[in-house]
Amino acid sequence: MTPIHEAMLRMGQRAKDASRVLALVSEKQKNAALLAISQTLQTHAQEILDANAIDISRGEQSGMSPALLDRLRLTPARIDSMASGVLDVIGLPDPVGRVLDRYEHPNGMQIEKVSVPLGVIAVIFEARPNVTSDAAALCLKSGNAVILRGGKEAIYSNSKICALMRQAVVSVGLPEDVVSLVADMSRESAQELMRLNGLIDVLIPRGGAGLIRACVQNATVPVIETGAGNCHIYIDQSADIEMAAQIVLNAKTSRPSVCNAAESLLLHEAIAETALPYIARLLEEKNVILHGDARSCALAPQILPATEEDWATEYLDYQMSVKIVSDLNEAIAHINRYSTMHSECIVTRDDAAARQFLDQIDSAAVYVNASTRFTDGGEFGFGAEIGISTQKLHARGPIGLPELNSYKYKIHGNGQVR
Repeated sequence: MTPIHEAMLRMGQRAKDASRVLALVSEKQKNAALLAISQTLQTHAQEILDANAIDISRGEQSGMSPALLDRLRLTPARIDSMASGVLDVIGLPDPVGRVLDRYEHPNGMQIEKVSVPLGVIAVIFEARPNVTSDAAALCLKSGNAVILRGGKEAIYSNSKICALMRQAVVSVGLPEDVVSLVADMSRESAQELMRLNGLIDVLIPRGGAGLIRACVQNATVPVIETGAGNCHIYIDQSADIEMAAQIVLNAKTSRPSVCNAAESLLLHEAIAETALPYIARLLEEKNVILHGDARSCALAPQILPATEEDWATEYLDYQMSVKIVSDLNEAIAHINRYSTMHSECIVTRDDAAARQFLDQIDSAAVYVNASTRFTDGGEFGFGAEIGISTQKLHARGPIGLPELNSYKYKIHGNGQVR
């Protein structure tokens, strides 16, 4: 294994030093830094848009798909949303220093379990520049320094946003290295970041399945697995077809390039003959390409034959797999087999079916009669999120402030020995 370059080690050490300062900062000063970041993003919005225009132009020239260009593109409204997301974090309770438990040892020692920052969080992400401010805001409020490493597609946008945030935190007396950006877009820089043991406390990848798999397989620092979303919607035999159609349309087409967009549609055979042609026609009007099993293809001629790979694919585009199932049990078995454990939905008027679906689907977020697009930190009341965890240890679902803290024990004695 090749040694880590000195520049990466220095960045990690500066972040570690900054994290020790930030861990002791008051909530008032952290909120002042967040306010400065929000105001700076708005004041310098045109500079951000100019940088983003370079990234968009490069993406178009390289043949980037419309869905990926949408992930990359910033607009005045999206920058306003970024700034508002930072402000939202100000209003959230400070997770640092909360007494989670308190009890007395039989020998009289007083034991407290207290929340503390993780330390230095590295975030590796792809072509979504808004992640830069979202991640920085959450890490700052939770007392953590952050090292950001975005994709080469967004390097101009990310560099500008990070430079502005570093200026903002310095303006309120914090070290600029509470927020850092890896500007080297080589594959080696990502691999080095994954191996900064002793400097990085946790790595959070945010992107497609390939990025997440690379981090899980190659990192030597702890990883919180996030992001990949092969999300399902199951239309039960008792479903209101119009409700089901609107949920599918929203979950698939409102923003197909995000991880909480629906990728797979299952229908009970008793309702498929009526529901599928109608829903397929509505999706076709939105330019969605459907890949279905033999029974689906027979009911709607615009559906293409699906392969085994389709059932497990996170398209992040205007495509969707379709399967007709014989009952709820088959739907649950299919979802638990192919799901990435992100978000799944049942559309039904049967309370017993809803309860069975909620209990037996093994995903982070399970819905009854609502779009999977609600799996989001803001929608869940957490403010901006740093990602959606699809694993079970430490954090699951939208990762908000509490999940960015660990804890330690503080023990007060008066001479006790063992």
